[in-house]
Amino acid sequence: MNKSENIFNLPTWLMTLLLAAFVAGCGGDGGGAATTPAPTVPGAGTGAGPGGQGPAPVNLLSVLTNNFAILTKAGITNVPTSAITGNIGSSPITAASMDNVTCAEMTGTIYGVDAAYVGSGDQSCFAGNPPAANKTLVDNAVLDMGTAYADAEGRTPDYSEVGAGNIGGMTLPPATYKWSTGISILTDVTLNGGANDVWIFQIAQGITQASAARVILTGGALPKNVFWQSFGVVDIGSTAHMEGVILAQTAITLKTGASANSRLLAQTEVTLQQNAVTRPAP
Repeated sequence: MNKSENIFNLPTWLMTLLLAAFVAGCGGDGGGAATTPAPTVPGAGTGAGPGGQGPAPVNLLSVLTNNFAILTKAGITNVPTSAITGNIGSSPITAASMDNVTCAEMTGTIYGVDAAYVGSGDQSCFAGNPPAANKTLVDNAVLDMGTAYADAEGRTPDYSEVGAGNIGGMTLPPATYKWSTGISILTDVTLNGGANDVWIFQIAQGITQASAARVILTGGALPKNVFWQSFGVVDIGSTAHMEGVILAQTAITLKTGASANSRLLAQTEVTLQQNAVTRPAP
């Protein structure tokens, strides 16, 4: 009896076990790549302070010190009535690009590079140029926004391709996460950690958050320590809720009734539709 005959004379149970192992090794889903499950332990890093887990936070520089909730290069489009807590600004585009946001919708200041903001006729919340210091302030903040984007993008990831980009329904510990595609939040996603824990999400395309889906922080986690670095458009669905700092290479769009405990920092524009945007506590 030769070796091949010995194989075919193995007990049935052993043949079944070997076949199962072979199929698993080849990918039982027809050859596609396995989906990386959500991690259960924090990634390496120092967090935001003593005892913090995950990476060190992204340094927002003057974006933080000047209390910006929304900052853009190409302006803000707003369908009233929205409620914005924190400062907003645009540079290098003219301040007229923020006319759709009125002082009645603001708890904060509108910063522009010139005196072109009109709004509803009430300019009490507007700080433009002159004086030139207001232009310098918003110009520098936009530069710092770009620096922060590059900082977040350049971090070494702890985990890659989690959920193949679909993170809805997951509970994610503090860490740096990287995707070579966009991500979708089709159902609630939970970020569980303490007040000094940090999350950085590096996304090669965009973010799609479904209507009514929520980003939920538990265990004492704080929105100021969550950073979404997105190369593509960030699209937050109607009545959805977002938490954290959004650093977008392109646009950020909030659909009707969406809310965000966030800083919306866009290299192009931000679009609002009857939204509540609250700057996280520093």
